[in-house]
Amino acid sequence: MSHHWGYGKDNGPDHWHKDFPIAKGERQSPVDINTKTAIHDPSLKPLTVSYEQATSRRIVNNGHSFNVEFDDSQDKAVLKGGPLSENYRLIQFHFHWGSADGQGSEHTTDKKKYPAELHLVHWNTKYGEFGKAVQQPDGLAVLGVFLKIGGANPGLQKVLDTLDSIKTKGKSADFSNFDPRGLLPASFDFWTYPGSLTTPPLLECVTWIVLKEPISVSSEQMSKFRNLNFNKEGEPEQLMVDNWRPVQPLKNRQIKASFK
Repeated sequence: MSHHWGYGKDNGPDHWHKDFPIAKGERQSPVDINTKTAIHDPSLKPLTVSYEQATSRRIVNNGHSFNVEFDDSQDKAVLKGGPLSENYRLIQFHFHWGSADGQGSEHTTDKKKYPAELHLVHWNTKYGEFGKAVQQPDGLAVLGVFLKIGGANPGLQKVLDTLDSIKTKGKSADFSNFDPRGLLPASFDFWTYPGSLTTPPLLECVTWIVLKEPISVSSEQMSKFRNLNFNKEGEPEQLMVDNWRPVQPLKNRQIKASFK
């Protein structure tokens, strides 16, 4: 069943609940991270990000963002520790961004938005495959990284150099030998909470791990994101901007911090 959801005024986040009632569920994402009410949890283990063997495959414009996809047939790129009790394999990463430098992240901290947010998506290996994992409350772990305007990010440049070849929806390109470690900050201090996918079908299957320290991106690099299109080739041009979901009610959840 094809749902034509998007980020426009007629099909954007305010409308998603019509086709995806879970949009009004108990553990929806993103949320605002209130740093004063987040509780330091000393039982949280250090986060282990093992991306040395990560094998990138291709980059795809899916009409909502672009995904960099990885070989997830073996434990090549694994996230563990922190709030996680299993190994989670990296399957893809993507970004959300705004139409201007200040407004693009999905999560906010103390109501503050960043220009963009990176999501590294991992699935719980105990379920055998991604499709089964998304049906489980502990099926996915998404590592969220904020982007702030500053110096150019060399780790991001290879991605940006490929975007011209996937300008419109449905286009893809081979994308090998990319090291996602170049997209991570120095510190792995994090907040964590139980949540959902931030795009339809909005399944409540995600353990969110949002890193406190942002990575830097230049204004010129950010503008490359905004040259992408939501539309297919030959259709009227719709620039891919503001592809973020607003924050959702926290309800009965607690945000935990790995740091004091």
